[in-house]
Amino acid sequence: MLLNKNEIEKLEQKYKLNLINSISGVKPANLIGSRSKNGEDNVAIFSSVVHLGSSPALLAFVMRPQTDIPRDTYPNILETGTYTINHVSEAFIKQAHYTSAKLERGESEFERMKLEKEFIGEFPAPFVKSSAVKLGMRHQESIPLPNGCILVIGSVEMISCPDQVVNELGQLDLESYAGVGISGLNTYYRLTKLDTFPYVREDQIPEF
Repeated sequence: MLLNKNEIEKLEQKYKLNLINSISGVKPANLIGSRSKNGEDNVAIFSSVVHLGSSPALLAFVMRPQTDIPRDTYPNILETGTYTINHVSEAFIKQAHYTSAKLERGESEFERMKLEKEFIGEFPAPFVKSSAVKLGMRHQESIPLPNGCILVIGSVEMISCPDQVVNELGQLDLESYAGVGISGLNTYYRLTKLDTFPYVREDQIPEF
């Protein structure tokens, strides 16, 4: 396959949607939990969570354009300033995937998809109990993107995970808790550790 820009634009709509959504490769699968100011809980799957920096610890994700009837996640984040990011594991990928459904405002995906929620300490937003790695986030900034989407930036306020999934260097072993990735909109992949390499310095580059 070799396509130029004009040929890409002329592709059948659904085919183009699937192709462009999958060409970035495997992305992390995360459930973002939020709570409205009225105490209504929401959880939805996202594949766009990215690392922005370690000091301060910042993560971001991409929110789709907000219509006249916005989804729950973004309004909840704006109302309360907090949300959670929860890694998805193989054991609950089907439930996690179906949180992408457009439910009525106020209807909880936790209840509809039978995902048990939990609250940790005083953090106000709900976590996914079955998730091995849970992050408590505070909204820092929203940046409009050229296509109408929104880059939502948050600071990491809390990390909750089993001790055994983090090695002595602070690296997460995603395979140890069967973490999964997403290609496109609806295809899930198992993650298997292949190797770990050192921090690269020029004088340590091997002969290839």
